[in-house]
Amino acid sequence: MIEKAILAAGCFWHVEDAFGRIPGVVSTRVGYTGGDYPNPTYEDVCSGKTGHAEAVEVEFDRSKTSYDQLLDAFWRIHDPTTLNRQGPDVGEQYRSALFYLTPEQKASACASKERLDRSGSDRNKKIVTQILPAKEFFPAEDYHQKYFQKRGRLGCRTCGPVF
Repeated sequence: MIEKAILAAGCFWHVEDAFGRIPGVVSTRVGYTGGDYPNPTYEDVCSGKTGHAEAVEVEFDRSKTSYDQLLDAFWRIHDPTTLNRQGPDVGEQYRSALFYLTPEQKASACASKERLDRSGSDRNKKIVTQILPAKEFFPAEDYHQKYFQKRGRLGCRTCGPVF
């Protein structure tokens, strides 16, 4: 069964590249979500006035990977203790957020965040990741889709680890 997840962890190029490498992920698509501004462009989102985050919509085959496995990857690929910043990228559009599509995803996301927070594995800093109901997902412009693949690059050099 194919299921969707929507995750925001900073620069969507890096996030898409990382999740695209996970066995069981069928497709990825970068875009904007979480705000109330209709049909935003990259320039709109970068203005900081839309409330949207750069996010990735991930379609995955539940017989090959689970939402919990995606959550494990999510926590590893970025710093969930940094508010509105990942690496060199600063602004609300780069916030850490999980946008749940079902009550089960909400429960899994909350439990996963709580476990990580309790573990103290992030240098005893508090996790600032938002867990929010999914709003409309607006696909980003074509030139942002599969950005690294189109340029023959193997991940982002400044955004952190890649699988």
